[in-house]
Amino acid sequence: MGRSRCAPAGGEPTGGRWGTSGSASVTVSGDGFAARNLTFANLFDPAAHPEITNRQAVAVLTRADRLVFDNVRFLGRQDTLYVNTPEVTVASRAYFRKCRIDGDVDFVFGRGTAVFDRCELRSLSRGSTSSNNGYVTAASTDRAVPYGFLIRRSRLTGTAEPDTVSLGRPWHPGNDPAAAPCTVIRDSWLGAHVRASTPWSDFGTWSWRDARYAEYANTGPGAAINPDRPQLTAEEAARLTPRTWLAGADGWDPLR
Repeated sequence: MGRSRCAPAGGEPTGGRWGTSGSASVTVSGDGFAARNLTFANLFDPAAHPEITNRQAVAVLTRADRLVFDNVRFLGRQDTLYVNTPEVTVASRAYFRKCRIDGDVDFVFGRGTAVFDRCELRSLSRGSTSSNNGYVTAASTDRAVPYGFLIRRSRLTGTAEPDTVSLGRPWHPGNDPAAAPCTVIRDSWLGAHVRASTPWSDFGTWSWRDARYAEYANTGPGAAINPDRPQLTAEEAARLTPRTWLAGADGWDPLR
């Protein structure tokens, strides 16, 4: 959809900063929005601007309920897709079907409730062969909200080097203790870029072990079962379906 209105560290006319939200190429604020067969991109190139240290560059920011993205591409680097809500304790819902999301650092993030169904989440290399090439997710789900991100029947691919990418880290905006980040990855294929032994990472002083993280029935070279990879039970997996995740009080079902 074109470039964002400014570089990530660019200033407002009043002298302030746009910040992460202000860097978005597209912001969706209307309930019931749907997009199909489109590409949304933030084309900021961090390699071309080494002088810029704050490199957030959002392609799409959502802060509305009952959203559907069908066969849509989200292209960016850091903070590509910001799934947010208008208020901290509001469970704004979004359904992503057969979408592709490219990025490197926290490129699917926010406090919204979302299902990624048969999607491709593509981790781009940051050039590191032995350390950190980024994080797929950075949920910041509020403790009062039951569900955060569900990634189901999807493929985690990318150009990042083997064993250098984390599945996620728990974002606590403003060090908010009420955040209880929630991410479940199930029935998906994980590439070799995913850290097989310890795929979840701490975020500053916030431990991933205190977040609501789980996997179930994943396959591929980046998949494993060990004490650092919490797994759903069969009973939990049967209950945590896309329909359950998105139903809410009104019974919304975008899968119909």
